[in-house]
Amino acid sequence: MKLSVITVTYNAEKTLERTLRSVQEQTYPTLEHLIVDGASRDGTISLIHKYAEETENPQGKAVTRNEVESQEEAAKRHPLRWISEPDRGLYDAMNKAIKMASGDYLCFLNAGDTFCAPDTVERMMHSFSISEQPDILYGETAIVDDNGSFLHMRRLKTPEILTWKSFKQGMLVCHQAFIVKRELAEPYDPAYRFSSDFDWSIRMMKKARSIHNTHLTLINYLNEGMTTANHKASLKERYRIMAKYYGHTSTFVHHIWFLIRSLLK
Repeated sequence: MKLSVITVTYNAEKTLERTLRSVQEQTYPTLEHLIVDGASRDGTISLIHKYAEETENPQGKAVTRNEVESQEEAAKRHPLRWISEPDRGLYDAMNKAIKMASGDYLCFLNAGDTFCAPDTVERMMHSFSISEQPDILYGETAIVDDNGSFLHMRRLKTPEILTWKSFKQGMLVCHQAFIVKRELAEPYDPAYRFSSDFDWSIRMMKKARSIHNTHLTLINYLNEGMTTANHKASLKERYRIMAKYYGHTSTFVHHIWFLIRSLLK
């Protein structure tokens, strides 16, 4: 089974390299990395070029016949495909990536985020039998600093059993640790500018016949502060999304509890 790792970028020169390196280091043999860039103006494209070339010739130097064969095999395992063009925002770029993907499963990995370890994808894909092939896989997320050092686990812990109703409690699974079968995937709704991933995840769970808990920490999530304006807008969108799926009364009651929980902490 093949995994398509998708990274959407715009002026991500400072954070992208750790993500590129993490994907290329994965021991799982059937993986592709797709980058959809929004016409970056910094050094993002040069960085992508560098890694695309290293995939073809990882040593960046003259090699023997055996080394060439080994590198060709590596390129087949971890091809890097990318486009760079103006888009209509984050979720428009993600929709482009879904169309580009050829894997059985999709993983959205932001610039700056990484897999927890080089064998993470291999362990994740071997956490279920071939006969199962769940519609959705999920796991835990660690928060790391700019140096990649562990800070703490994500505040919202994943439930043992995940259903579409679980997100009444908020986004219990980080989007990067929420892996969906490509054949199940639908486009993100561009009507939501900041929280379309929340809406998308609920829709995917409603469609899914089987959701598999890997019981693994899958992702190292870069601890970056969101601007206050975007954070407020995102919370408003999430409230609208929750009301759409769970009803206004349930959503209001849960938000009262969120407030109380926050005050208690």
